[in-house]
Amino acid sequence: MLATDDIEQHLSGAWRLMLGKADGLRQLDLSADGFWNSFLAILIAAPALIVGWVAVSDELALQSAFFATRFGIILRLALVDIGAWILPLIAFALVAPRAGVGDRFVHYVVASNWTSAIVAWLMLPTALSRMLFPSAQSFTALLSLGLFGLSMVLTWRMTNATIGKGAAVGSAVFTAMFMLSLLVLFSLQALFGIYVP
Repeated sequence: MLATDDIEQHLSGAWRLMLGKADGLRQLDLSADGFWNSFLAILIAAPALIVGWVAVSDELALQSAFFATRFGIILRLALVDIGAWILPLIAFALVAPRAGVGDRFVHYVVASNWTSAIVAWLMLPTALSRMLFPSAQSFTALLSLGLFGLSMVLTWRMTNATIGKGAAVGSAVFTAMFMLSLLVLFSLQALFGIYVP
């Protein structure tokens, strides 16, 4: 388990990358241990993700009798989100060497994991709005769209700064990973019978 100071350092490095500053990589541990430890970012993101799962489970429980319990819904939502986090990175491992970015694979995975933790917390206001103000659907949708757009810009900057091979290559990696993440997300939702409103 990483010490609190190490976690703060990694999050700070990821944030600098999200601002487009490549020197954020210096704050990340790019060793083999750092690579595997970066997946602890899932635990850092977990509280924010859980709030989102609970908010969505409230709506899904009302819409469908398919799930026996709210715990079952939350478990399925967790599997979908964790799958959408990890599976695209596995696919990237297979494709990166052929795409000419194999030397940046570790950099990207470490940066992406810590960035995803920040994005999970960035999206927390949407989950809270969904949970606390269920009737304010228009406001929640607008807030969600705005925060999603912001997170995409920040993730694009992180990708460009991390890949370090110019905007064209960075943008191609960003687009491919975004599309793959959506494909995995929707596939897992269909597999588990989840249709998020």
